[in-house]
Amino acid sequence: MGGTWRAVGLSFLFLVFSGLFVCVCSQSDGDDSSAKVFDDNFQIMWAQDHFRTSENGQVWHLVLDQNSGSGFKSKYKYRFGWFSMKLKLVPGDSAGVVTAYYMSSDTNMNRDELDFEFLGNRSGEPYALQTNIYAKGVGEREQRHILWFDPTTQFHTYSILWNSRQIVFFVDQVPVRVHRHTEATSDVFPKEQGMYMFSSIWNADNWATRGGLEKTNWTAAPFVSSYKIFHGLGCKWEDNSTTLLPCANNNSASASHWWNEAVAWTLTKKQREYYRWVNSKYLIYDYCHDQSRYSIKPVECSVAPWD
Repeated sequence: MGGTWRAVGLSFLFLVFSGLFVCVCSQSDGDDSSAKVFDDNFQIMWAQDHFRTSENGQVWHLVLDQNSGSGFKSKYKYRFGWFSMKLKLVPGDSAGVVTAYYMSSDTNMNRDELDFEFLGNRSGEPYALQTNIYAKGVGEREQRHILWFDPTTQFHTYSILWNSRQIVFFVDQVPVRVHRHTEATSDVFPKEQGMYMFSSIWNADNWATRGGLEKTNWTAAPFVSSYKIFHGLGCKWEDNSTTLLPCANNNSASASHWWNEAVAWTLTKKQREYYRWVNSKYLIYDYCHDQSRYSIKPVECSVAPWD
C-alpha cells in the first residue's frame, strides 16, 4: 500500500517509519512459539475445553457447539495503539454464529468498545462484517459490509488503529471505517479508558443472520474460528494509575509510539482510495442513514473521514 503512513502491507499492515522497521512489542510472527505468545498475552474467559491449538501451537481455535462457545481476552489493557490478528472464519453453514474480535474497557455501563463482528450465513452466501463503536456505554453505531473475499478458506488480517485523533478499522490493507476525534465528536470518541483485546464465538441466531430469520444449524456443529499472529503495539494501561504513561499521553508520541504521531492521524491518499472503493461497493448498512432509528443524525455522522 502506498503513502508515507507506515506503508500498510498486504499481509502485515505497515509499521515502517523513515525506513526503520518498528518491532512488535511482546508479540512475534516468526518461528518462535505462538503458544507462548498466547500464554504471555491472553487468558481464556470461559470454556477452556472449547479452546484448542494446532499441533505446533501456531494456530488457536475457538469452538462453538450446543453446549458452549468460548472466548479469550488480553492480560493487559491498552490506551492507544495498533492491534491486529489473523483470523479464518467458520466455514460452511455458519448462519446464526458470530465470531467477534474487539477491544473493550470492560467497565459495564460506562464501557468503551471497538467491535469487529463476523456474522455467519448459509453455505454459499457471503459473510457480513459488522463494526460498532461504544463510547461511555453508548453504542448502536453499527455499520455492515459484505466481505469481498471468502474469509473461511485462508487467514486475513483484521486491525484497529486507535490514537488521539482517529480510530480506523482495517481489513487487510483496506480501511473500512474511520471514526474521528474532533471538537464536535469529543463526547462520542473513546479516549479516556484503557481497553482489553477480546475474541469470542457464540450463538446469536436471534439476530445475526437476516435479523434472526436464519437459525443455527446444529447438525453442522462444531463451529470453529481460527487465529494466529497477534501483533500489538500500544501503551499498557493501569486503571488505578493517577498519571498517564508517557506513550498514552497525547503530547509525548515518539518514533516508538508512531500510532499517536501526526503521520498516523489521517489516511494517506491511497488509503482514501481504498476507503471510497470499499464503501461504495460493499457497505450494506450504516446507522447514520437509518432514519427509522435516528430522526436526528448522530453528531459523528456529519464529520468527514478526513479533512
